[in-house]
Amino acid sequence: MDFEHVLVVGAGQMGGGIAQVVAASGRRVSLHDAAPGATERGLATMRRSLEKLAEKGGADPDEVLARVEPADDLLPADLLIEAVIEDPDVKQDVFRRADELLPVGAILASNTSSIPITSLAAVTSRPDRVIGMHFFNPVPVLKLVEVVRGLETSDETAAAIVALAGDLGKTPAEARDLPGFVSNRILMPFINEAAYALLEGVAEPEAIDTIAKLGFAHPMGPLALADLIGLDTCVAIMEVLHDGLGDPKYAPCPLLRQYVQAGRLGRKSGRGFYAYG
Repeated sequence: MDFEHVLVVGAGQMGGGIAQVVAASGRRVSLHDAAPGATERGLATMRRSLEKLAEKGGADPDEVLARVEPADDLLPADLLIEAVIEDPDVKQDVFRRADELLPVGAILASNTSSIPITSLAAVTSRPDRVIGMHFFNPVPVLKLVEVVRGLETSDETAAAIVALAGDLGKTPAEARDLPGFVSNRILMPFINEAAYALLEGVAEPEAIDTIAKLGFAHPMGPLALADLIGLDTCVAIMEVLHDGLGDPKYAPCPLLRQYVQAGRLGRKSGRGFYAYG
């Protein structure tokens, strides 16, 4: 499948990034976000990203953005890529409505980082054409796409999404539909333990992140990464892991919960483990 027209739902840091890389591949993109002003903000962020990439020899920003059109609501397309908040009810509503609007042969993909693909497929009439397509932040830079098959995802659907990921310049890796898939089953306990190290006074945030970066050769420390992801998103993912696997090691650190309650969500709110201008 060529997926000439892609509907991206959610214009935040993930949805906007996904729309950008899809448009940069030459495809037409419809970008929808129900939040007032979100699509406009997403397009502005895409322009800044494209301008930075253009300085390094990337595509012309105007040419890429010309292939992205704001959409007031869901509409027919060859492929849906959903990138709304990590809330099962919200995602299921998107999939339920997309199933009614998109052509029978269209594929419905989710960028979820932890919610079971099978649960999203269950609200549609095409579970064989529902799949996880988990990009990583920042989408235009990071190469990985975690491809997650639901219980009834067909080989044809999986092959089409693996091929698309490659065409977008990404490296696909397939995972089974278990809580957290592979990436967050490994990453979230790492972030959680870093939060416990801070809570218990083992070290300050800068020291924790420096030790992780230099000691493990990571480009970013776990606390800074949590700020980038969003502490509310981290807590939501850990709750899916905790509920789905039943192991107390996945329960969110109390400090993470406290920061979320205080509105310290990371970069998007201006303050998390660190303060941002």
